[in-house]
Amino acid sequence: MQHPNFADTIRMHRKKAGLTQKALAYLAGVGKTAVWNVEAGKQTVQLNILLALLDTLNIQIHLESPLIVEAENAKR
Repeated sequence: MQHPNFADTIRMHRKKAGLTQKALAYLAGVGKTAVWNVEAGKQTVQLNILLALLDTLNIQIHLESPLIVEAENAKR
C-alpha cells in the first residue's frame, strides 16, 4: 500500500477539519496560494510554509536517519 503524500495528507486533514484553503492559510499565517501549491503537489514549496500548515493541522512528522540512531547508540 502506498503512503499518502504531503499534498493528500494536508488536503484530507483540512477537509476533515471543515476548513477552506483560505481559512487554513489564515490560521497558519501563510498565503492562500501557498496552501493551493502544497495541495497541488508543487515541488518548490518552502519548508517553513509546509511546517506551518502541518502544525496548524496538528500533523507531526518524524525524521529517521541511520546516522542519528548511530549517534544515539554511541551516547549509551
